[in-house]
Amino acid sequence: MSKMEIFDPAMCCSTGVCGPSVDPELTRIASAVYSLEQKGYDVSRYQLTNEPEKFAGNPVISKVLQEKGPDSLPLVLLDGDVVKSGNYPTNEEMAEWFDLSAEELTKKPKVRLSLDLKSRK
Repeated sequence: MSKMEIFDPAMCCSTGVCGPSVDPELTRIASAVYSLEQKGYDVSRYQLTNEPEKFAGNPVISKVLQEKGPDSLPLVLLDGDVVKSGNYPTNEEMAEWFDLSAEELTKKPKVRLSLDLKSRK
């Protein structure tokens, strides 16, 4: 099974819902990563702000950053090889890498609400 690692640029959060406006690209990638994780795929995402050691400790990422600088972020590795640099993969690209349909990466997580009326007494 393939392993995908996403190395994000410095930012306050990876979901895109922080700050003064929502970033739809970050929301899309967060949703796709969540969908992949729910299906049992090996996906890791690292933020330069919070996990600089992941960037410095990975020779592939270190080399790209030394050669091309921070504009190369986000960087995406698939099984240790760079497959995307400078922007996030499309849902179609990720679907191809994991042998899925792109629609499987856009499904919204189902939220189940349950009320425990006994505890409200």
